[in-house]
Amino acid sequence: MSYQAYQKVQRDSDNPSETEYRVFVQVTRALQDARELKRFDPAFIKALDWNRRLWSTLATDCGLPGNKLPNETRAGIISLAMWVSRHSTQVARGKADLDPLISVNRSIMTGLNNQSRQTPPKAGPVQDVSADQTF
Repeated sequence: MSYQAYQKVQRDSDNPSETEYRVFVQVTRALQDARELKRFDPAFIKALDWNRRLWSTLATDCGLPGNKLPNETRAGIISLAMWVSRHSTQVARGKADLDPLISVNRSIMTGLNNQSRQTPPKAGPVQDVSADQTF
């Protein structure tokens, strides 16, 4: 089985929380790696932009009429996305660091991980992802 076929099976069997968790893991690791880089390093800029785009996508999704999250949760995500955008601008200007962005992402990951443990998979067994992993 090719790697692309494996990825498709994994995507098809994940619930939305697992998919969101996986994206947060990738983005947060990129932010952590970027801590060691200069502000003008392309990898630093890419990680910061990727995180901002993730949060922008979440905010946009929360603003859609068909979104089924509770209004309070949607408003909280939109508010966080606005903060991420402002803080990212400060980071890009050298006036703030990445750690608060990483901390917020980790908090979201914890919630998503707990939620995915409560939601049965669509098909087949789901690999257990420990909340104790270092990101």
